[in-house]
Amino acid sequence: MATYQNREAFIPLSRQALIDLCLSDGLLPSHEQEDFQEFCRILASYYHFQFHSYLENIKQNYAPFNPDRTKSDLVTEKDDTEEEDKAPAEVTTPEEDAINQAQMTKNLIADFTTVLEKANYFPLSEGVLNRALNEDSLFNLKTEVDFDDFAEMVCYCQGDIHDTIQIKKLWKTKEKKIDIFERVVLLIKFKSEEHFIQKPTPQTELTFKPGSIYIYLYKNLSKLDLEFIFPNVKMSMNWKDRLFFGVPAIGAGIALIIKILPQLLLIAAVFFYVFWGGIPQDIIPVSEAEIKNITPLLVTSLSLLATLGGFAFKQYNSYKNKQIKFQKNITETLFFRNMASNVGVFQYLIDAAEEEECKQIILVYYHLLTSSVDLNARQLDDAIEEWMSAKTGHKIDFDIEKTLSSLAAIRGKIGIGFNNQRVGEEISLLNRKEQNQLEVIPLDQAMRVIDYVWDNAFDY
Repeated sequence: MATYQNREAFIPLSRQALIDLCLSDGLLPSHEQEDFQEFCRILASYYHFQFHSYLENIKQNYAPFNPDRTKSDLVTEKDDTEEEDKAPAEVTTPEEDAINQAQMTKNLIADFTTVLEKANYFPLSEGVLNRALNEDSLFNLKTEVDFDDFAEMVCYCQGDIHDTIQIKKLWKTKEKKIDIFERVVLLIKFKSEEHFIQKPTPQTELTFKPGSIYIYLYKNLSKLDLEFIFPNVKMSMNWKDRLFFGVPAIGAGIALIIKILPQLLLIAAVFFYVFWGGIPQDIIPVSEAEIKNITPLLVTSLSLLATLGGFAFKQYNSYKNKQIKFQKNITETLFFRNMASNVGVFQYLIDAAEEEECKQIILVYYHLLTSSVDLNARQLDDAIEEWMSAKTGHKIDFDIEKTLSSLAAIRGKIGIGFNNQRVGEEISLLNRKEQNQLEVIPLDQAMRVIDYVWDNAFDY
């Protein structure tokens, strides 16, 4: 049972496409193909029910931290007549509220990461994140993310692939190969308001709510642009852009100084006359008569201020326009790559987790059902990976032990004996024989088991 550093457990096919691929093998008799599809349909319904509890728990624990929550989302007060029939509400202390919120955060992250892992997402490594922060991004911006602002952070990815993009440099357009993630999920919880009050950044300038939890789902995101999905990212020009911006500004400044040199000389002469009582004529060729005439002096001073002010405003305006252009490019790029945020992320991931769990069980059950020889876990894992590579061209790292545990956990009654099982006794879809050989029950009995499980999903 080989493990691979450059492969993922994610199966790049829809559930129905995988079922069709299994049937195209021709290993199932024609009379069993319809039963196999029905078995897969009931299996999907079963997992939909199983993951619904994850969704409800996540939504309940997320509610107090949802930055999009409005007044209509809150529980409204009952009218006076109803309140009279109820006992007084229990009053909690701030310390108890903090403990409750900490526990809700812990429960939320635990369920959230479980769903991510079941959907075959993998955690983002610290090295990849540091590389994104330290190397130049595709937007040619210097970025900074203050991770001290976060009380919690969870980042998972899926689909580590390569892509080629067009980059325009000066008058040429070049192709560049980049590493991207097909899916990126980020959960961050900001620290409380007290943390940000103590920082130099004014509270009114924050673009997020302290104490809230933000969740983002992006697609096709470059590894070097990961920092832009953080709400507290600070952007500035890199040294190249500063150079391109600064050199023309210096050139324009030199030309301006030459232009206003006579006004500067007159002001310097006034300075020497007032504080030293004379003017060094060999350095400043200005007569005392010019200094004593106040009108030209005022005009000169106002002209100088207007010229310098206009130059400063022009340079500042150019800098802001360039900054706005960068922000516009980033906003447009992230807008088209954003798939969901906050509560909207939950439903997408639940669906993805359901799909992955079903696809993995379908692969294991199908290969054990159609295999002409007994297989152990390692042999089954290799067979599935080779089959996927031959059928689709995708090399995956199949998670065999997790899938075997999930398959063995599906137990039910079939009403007839199998493998020395007593009538009416619960049996599992998967059994382990001697020497750890794996065995699944026949399709007709598997249909009975999964139908029993579905019928007894609600136990009153």
